[in-house]
Amino acid sequence: MDKRTLWVGLGSLLLIALAVAATVWFAGPASFRGASYGEPYPVAPPIQLTRANGEPFRLSDQRGKFVLLFFGYTSCPDVCPTTMAELKLVVDGLGEAANSVQVVFISVDPDRDTPEKIQKYVEHFNPNFIGLTGSLDELQKIWDGYGVFRSVNEADSAMGYTVDHTARVTLVDADGNLRLSYGFQTPVEDIVHDIKLLLR
Repeated sequence: MDKRTLWVGLGSLLLIALAVAATVWFAGPASFRGASYGEPYPVAPPIQLTRANGEPFRLSDQRGKFVLLFFGYTSCPDVCPTTMAELKLVVDGLGEAANSVQVVFISVDPDRDTPEKIQKYVEHFNPNFIGLTGSLDELQKIWDGYGVFRSVNEADSAMGYTVDHTARVTLVDADGNLRLSYGFQTPVEDIVHDIKLLLR
């Protein structure tokens, strides 16, 4: 190989490297697809309830993991089973990274959702999901902290009544901060995309 060919080759490699660097530089930071809470990220309001197995659940104990929170109820006819099925797909789509994520489903219907009932409900979607309920007073503080709307509607049906409620998924990051939220039927791939970005 003569010197001219060598220099041409090196010059081509340099141009390619500069092009790649420029692409990365001007592209800027990768963007999230969920709605961001904005910096500085607020600390997630505390959650402390008792699990079906009698053990306490504290959100603070989940530090180091990303928590996907959803508020619903086991008698919900549509929004809740749809969202939980989507969260199952999110976890499945993360592969090995799923070990860094915990899905938590919190009741908005404490009169009918016992700890055992809600845990059995979430395990239908994934055995690692956690279902939580509590007294009205305990849950009201949590609903208020997360801005959860809840309204009981009497219905002339076998269900007795339905509950209108906020249908958003909240992502709490590994540091325990409110990071992102997702509206009903946000594409599964968008949530997977955001979690993978946070895991980098």
